[in-house]
Amino acid sequence: MLQEILKAVTKVHALFKGKGLTLSVAESCTGGLVSHYLTSLPGASLFFRAGIVAYSETIKKDLLGISDELITKYGVVSEETAYDMAEKVRTLSKTDYAVATTGNLGPDTLEGKEKGLVYIAAGGKSRTSSRELRLKGNRDENKEAAALAVLNLLIEVVENE
Repeated sequence: MLQEILKAVTKVHALFKGKGLTLSVAESCTGGLVSHYLTSLPGASLFFRAGIVAYSETIKKDLLGISDELITKYGVVSEETAYDMAEKVRTLSKTDYAVATTGNLGPDTLEGKEKGLVYIAAGGKSRTSSRELRLKGNRDENKEAAALAVLNLLIEVVENE
């Protein structure tokens, strides 16, 4: 999987540096792994502006501004929350694009949602896309898979704008 991750990170670097775009990240279940991957290659400072690990519900609400109503209705592990996290971090950091991850890496259920259920989102000013993932690996494998999936979603969104 590391080869795929390196390929995705290299592509993100090329796209963002080539187009002069900026990026921010809001992570929950990936715990900073997306930000780590993005900064693993030199030159990330040219486009990467901010990474927030909003692991707790309180920080999602207080720092990112995710509403109580949204969390009460859909939960922190939801497509709606991932979408809103991406939108909020993009607005807060004043970047062209943003990505977000939220999910349950286990080992137990969370909000009645099974282990491996992850939601990702990537977007810019004109559109944000989100996806549901149902991952079957262990905790570390699922973190890596979610990080790779959100990077690939970001590439797809940027290339199609």
